[in-house]
Amino acid sequence: MSATLTLDGLTFLREWLSAPLRVGAVFPSGATLAKAITAEIDGDTGNVVELGPGTGVFTQALIERGVAERRLALIEAGSEFAVLLEARFPQATTLWMDASQLRTVELFGGDAAGAVSSGLPLLSMSPRKVIAILDGSFRHLRPGGAFYQFTYGPNCPVPRPILDRLGLKATRVGRALANVPPAAVYRIQRRSQRRLPEGWS
Repeated sequence: MSATLTLDGLTFLREWLSAPLRVGAVFPSGATLAKAITAEIDGDTGNVVELGPGTGVFTQALIERGVAERRLALIEAGSEFAVLLEARFPQATTLWMDASQLRTVELFGGDAAGAVSSGLPLLSMSPRKVIAILDGSFRHLRPGGAFYQFTYGPNCPVPRPILDRLGLKATRVGRALANVPPAAVYRIQRRSQRRLPEGWS
């Protein structure tokens, strides 16, 4: 086992012990999950917001997919993780904050993002907090932008009532069966506005 993997594992364990519901996992996500959640993101996506990057497994995958490090905004609530991310990805913008406060900050000089990648444990959060995270994320996304979320559960981790309330739709776009535990990836986007026939209102 490499020194980096050992360091990441220990950092994850410390953060999990201090806030298990916030971290949601004892160990960092695997390479297969990182590949699955970043599969639809590349250099043409533009700015990318990552929620709950942890030790940066998804962050590194995004860079390998062609996303410039300077186009990344890393939103991390764990202090040890935030320090680690700043050291590993100095050109990215790392903000030590709760993702539910996302709507209160300006990112990328006011430019919109093309995607949000989330490693947050939404299933362990209150509906109010999930709504705040999604609302804040979509305020930063350009039209057509997508929010990518993984889950270890059998269904989308955002309940249908919340999707309906925010005018969103979810589609499963990938699986990471080799991940421990196995995971699925969902793409969440704004629902298209249906155009009413002429004369209707």
